[in-house]
Parts: sequence; structure tokens; C-alpha cells
Amino acid sequence: MTWEDLYNLFGIKEFIYFISSPVIQEQLLPVKLVCFGFTLFFLVGVFYFMINSSWLQYKFLEDTTEFFAWQSYEAKQISKRLDKIRKKLESGSETEFKLAIIEAEDLLMEVLDERGYDQEDFEEAVKSANRLMTTLMISQIQAAHQTRNSIVYNPDFKLSQEQAKNILSIYESAINAIGVG
Repeated sequence: MTWEDLYNLFGIKEFIYFISSPVIQEQLLPVKLVCFGFTLFFLVGVFYFMINSSWLQYKFLEDTTEFFAWQSYEAKQISKRLDKIRKKLESGSETEFKLAIIEAEDLLMEVLDERGYDQEDFEEAVKSANRLMTTLMISQIQAAHQTRNSIVYNPDFKLSQEQAKNILSIYESAINAIGVG
């Protein structure tokens, strides 16, 4: 059996002649134009959203940034957030000190979540990360958490700049112990 016989057996030859005939091609022209229009529309859409989204930065530029900065992209982002929190301590305002403590604990909780220590509440997350931190550090974090709760639930709670600096240093050391900062 030859190829010619196979073409005739399945009717492929007639189908190819039929589909490539000028009459059918003329009738398919509007369909081809509509398909070409959709293709062009979606291609432009893909380029538009690639340029205007952070996907390119996430996929390609992040590696370049890490290479030239000599630190991970995530560590750089956390370092920037810690710098913003530290600047709140320099303001001299007690409300800024309180806000800095709250934000520092939130950052620590986010870091714990990202590292897989996501639990129901903060204390459980810290306890589950005990292999990364010393017992002393865990007890300091729990004391700092109690101060943070006092800040949140007691509007008359007084906080000095020294206390805020000490609590912030506890949170920073915990973030560094987890291995991000």
C-alpha cells in the first residue's frame, strides 16, 4: 500500500483539494480576518499586561537585583521595612513609638508565616519556631508581645523611647535569627 492509496482510502486528497479551492478560501476570508483580529488583540493585551504588571520584575529582574545587591530580594524588602520602622523611633512621638512596635510585630509575624510557622496566634507561631531561636529570645519576644498588647488594648499605656528601642531590637534579632534580615 502506497501513500497515494492511503490518501484515496481516507479521502484526504479530496479534502485537501476542497479546502484549498479558491471558492472556499474566498468564503473563509472573513473568518480568517476575525481570527487574525482576535490574535492581534490578545497579543497586544499580553504585551500590555506584561509591561504594566510586576511579573517581569518578579521573574527576571529580581535575580539581577539579588546578584548585584549581594543579598536576597526578600531580605532587601524586609530591611527597607525595618528602616521605616526605625525612623518612627526617631520622631520623638509616643504614638510613633507605639506604631513602630505594632508594625515590627506584624513584620515578624509575616516573616514567620513566610517561613512556614503560620499558626493561630502569635505566641504559637513563635513557639513553633523554637529551633531557630534561643529560649531567652522566645521569652523576650513574649514579653515584647505583652507590651504590644498593652499598647493595642490600653490607650493610656505609656511607652518611652528607650522601651521602644529595646522592644524593636528584640523583634529585629528575632527576624535575623529566622534568617531573613
